[in-house]
Amino acid sequence: MAKPDTSAYQTFDQITDRLDDIVSQVRNKDVSLEHSLDLFDEAIALGSKAVDMVDTTEFTAEEEARLADVHTDSQDGEPTEPALSDTPQAVSESPEA
Repeated sequence: MAKPDTSAYQTFDQITDRLDDIVSQVRNKDVSLEHSLDLFDEAIALGSKAVDMVDTTEFTAEEEARLADVHTDSQDGEPTEPALSDTPQAVSESPEA
């Protein structure tokens, strides 16, 4: 069987939307076993593509620094949260003087 063409799905959101659609179709009792297996093959190919996207994500220097800080701070075994003042929402909601 030929590998399903996943080139139409370029973003993670497009892939997850298609996977949700596949799940809905497979749950439909009117879908034949053969078509369900084709959908299963497509889902596997899309899942692999999504994993590749996640594995090759490139971070900005700022994101890498924040991840390094979280990793350094969490070496005691407990993850740390960024300071509330570091979040964009906290900055935009702070009262004006």
